[in-house]
Amino acid sequence: MKSVIDEARAIQEQIVADRRWLHQHPELGFDLPETQAYVRRRLEEMGYEVSVPCEGGLLTQLGDPAAGPCILLRADYDALPVEEETGLPFAATNDNMHACGHDTHAAMLLGAARILKAHEAELAGCVKLLFQPDEEGVAPVDICGGDAVLAGGVLENPHVDAVCALHVQALDFEAGAVYTRSGTIFSSIDDIEVTIKGRGAHGSTPHQGIDPINIACHIYQGFQNGIAREVDPTQVCVATFGKIEAGRAANVIPETASMLGTLRTQDAQVRADFKRRAERMVEGVAQAFGGEASVRFLRGVPNTYNDPALTEELCGYAAELFDDEVRQIEKPFSGTDDLAILSQEVPTTYFILGTGTLPGHEGCGMHHPNVDFDESVFWKGSALLANSAFEYVAHRA
Repeated sequence: MKSVIDEARAIQEQIVADRRWLHQHPELGFDLPETQAYVRRRLEEMGYEVSVPCEGGLLTQLGDPAAGPCILLRADYDALPVEEETGLPFAATNDNMHACGHDTHAAMLLGAARILKAHEAELAGCVKLLFQPDEEGVAPVDICGGDAVLAGGVLENPHVDAVCALHVQALDFEAGAVYTRSGTIFSSIDDIEVTIKGRGAHGSTPHQGIDPINIACHIYQGFQNGIAREVDPTQVCVATFGKIEAGRAANVIPETASMLGTLRTQDAQVRADFKRRAERMVEGVAQAFGGEASVRFLRGVPNTYNDPALTEELCGYAAELFDDEVRQIEKPFSGTDDLAILSQEVPTTYFILGTGTLPGHEGCGMHHPNVDFDESVFWKGSALLANSAFEYVAHRA
């Protein structure tokens, strides 16, 4: 649908305005009252009826489910607990920041919503639009936004046959270029919580105690050695501990210790096998030193998987639309995105829209307090989403 390009360019100013409002009002997790109200108002102004699939989320649809298949377009729109340093005139007015571009995702999906609404009578099926909370997983609960929207039924009534989304990327990703890859595109993540119980003692008499800090050190090494010696070296498996806590005094062996970290993999079997081995290792190391320890894996998010057939199809539509091939990403990202939850349920394609590096923001990537994104390419994201949905249903009429 070549007209999409002209229509997207025509609303570029509004896309940027939406992005700037959202950027100035960043909110966290599922608690998105201002964000949710703004996006809802914009959708209702376009003529959409909006529902709430979960706390902080929004869902709407257009077209006729009886006429053909259903594709869901998703944008996350939560922010991060990062204090902004960009100095932009529309910088955040609180201590949070849209440092991962979710403000741009929501603005581009609003743009796609406007384009699709103008062509609703031509749709040979149904398109759902999902604005998802808590992709960043900052809410103090054991589920993320992807879990919540799935539980809220976004893939049913009508049944969703495919999912499409996009994510902006700065730095090495050329502004305006579209990227993706088949198969895994983002890594899985599991939060790791290790609890260690020893026996307290005076620092001068370690033989009378069981040192949980010593056990923690060996458990840390056990994770790294397990990756080095038990995981296929051609596979990605990364265990990082960002917090180890024990004791209060320099001359006291504490009773307990705890470790918090993350496990990232890009293969479901590697993930499952390593978690099982880690449980055995943690218990065994603690027992070897006379203590006790256990490990829990929390808030797991699997790999985000791009269905090869769907991705090839949507890449074809994008190449035809922009007269430019979609660039292939060689390796999956080491980061995580909870679009993975939906990608495990139905065929999914996740595009990357490059935004390059702006002057004054060199070296500032995702989650950096000085990251910014080239607004001049936002129309292209709206066009990509709208065209993907339109062509997907049209080719199944």
